[in-house]
Amino acid sequence: MPRRALDNPIVPAVLGLLLEQPSHPHKLLADLRARSESHASAATRGTLYNTVAALAEAGWIASQGQERTGNRPERTVYALTEAGHAELVRRLDAQIRDPEHEFSRFLGAVAHLGALGPDGAVDALTERVRRLRARTAEDERRLAEALEAGVPRLHVIEAEYALRLAHAELAWIDTVAEEIRTGTLPWPAPAPQTDAR
Repeated sequence: MPRRALDNPIVPAVLGLLLEQPSHPHKLLADLRARSESHASAATRGTLYNTVAALAEAGWIASQGQERTGNRPERTVYALTEAGHAELVRRLDAQIRDPEHEFSRFLGAVAHLGALGPDGAVDALTERVRRLRARTAEDERRLAEALEAGVPRLHVIEAEYALRLAHAELAWIDTVAEEIRTGTLPWPAPAPQTDAR
């Protein structure tokens, strides 16, 4: 198994799920997709199975036997090993301590906001705010339900953090859109187009 499979960003998430309880890859995939949008896009079936194989080869997880539900095929259940727990702690500690610059599609697009022109920029930002507010309201509802159901706050702390980021993004977009509308954000003249003949 290639060593780079252990560098996959879903590794800490998989180890974290196995810290909670032993599980089989099919359930791990479902849990990853249910808990995180970023993991939902990164965790394909093939990627997850390759990652699980690499984790087992590294000795960070170990098979706990087979499980069968109904007429479904047997599934191998994995549990976190002591070495896996130590690796999870090491990775989480490093990720929490080191404030890396994390690139997002939105950040990349904002870098070229001027290409949309003032009206296009305001329109796009306004639509993003509308969609982000709807998503944030749903995320707030889901977090409140989890807390009311007795889920410890520490188990959903990442949802709280994501909501804080969303609120900060909303405030920033509202400010920038208003500055564009009022003309207080200077807009450069369009660059001359060259003939591509």
